[in-house]
Amino acid sequence: MTTTAFAFVVAAYLLGSLSFAVIVSKAMGMADPRSYGSGNPGATNVLRSGKKTAAVLTLLGDGAKGWVAVALTAWFGPRYGLGEQAIAMSALAVLIGHMWPVFFGFKGGKGVATAVGVLFGFNVWLALAAIATWLFMAFVVKISSLSAIVACVMVPVYAYFIVQPSSPYFGTCIIIAILVIHRHKSNLIKLLTGQEGRIGEKAGSGDKQS
Repeated sequence: MTTTAFAFVVAAYLLGSLSFAVIVSKAMGMADPRSYGSGNPGATNVLRSGKKTAAVLTLLGDGAKGWVAVALTAWFGPRYGLGEQAIAMSALAVLIGHMWPVFFGFKGGKGVATAVGVLFGFNVWLALAAIATWLFMAFVVKISSLSAIVACVMVPVYAYFIVQPSSPYFGTCIIIAILVIHRHKSNLIKLLTGQEGRIGEKAGSGDKQS
């Protein structure tokens, strides 16, 4: 990795470390999302506060930082001789930053929104396919975590046809899917035991969604 590529990756990680769930909640005078519900700093848990605007802003912020990390590397990288490999590394770095943020004690979110933002940076159709899968599952089962897990499983399949297996983006999509599913391991346990909560449940329900 060149010094320039390393700089892009570090910048992407720091960008990912901005937890919009915490930032938005503090700006709106709300309780820290890590102190109620699932304790997860993500849009689904913020929604449990009953503040839909805060949840939407969290979703948009976390998604935007994923897209920005990829877009900036794609725009400025070529002038420094950087290509798709560097873009892929920045994509992983911003997601890892969200999951293990240096600014918040390395305790971050599940990464669903940020992963979607990254996919938008890779290919719009890839992101839309993932979103459509999540929406379909959410409509059917009304469980955020299960919807996210199914969407993650399908992302590498979509990527195989949309970005092609030879692209660094394909391998990155596989790693992204693995990371996000790994972050949902507690949800998988609750799903298997029938304890996982549904979308929109109020704070204090005790379940852990994305």
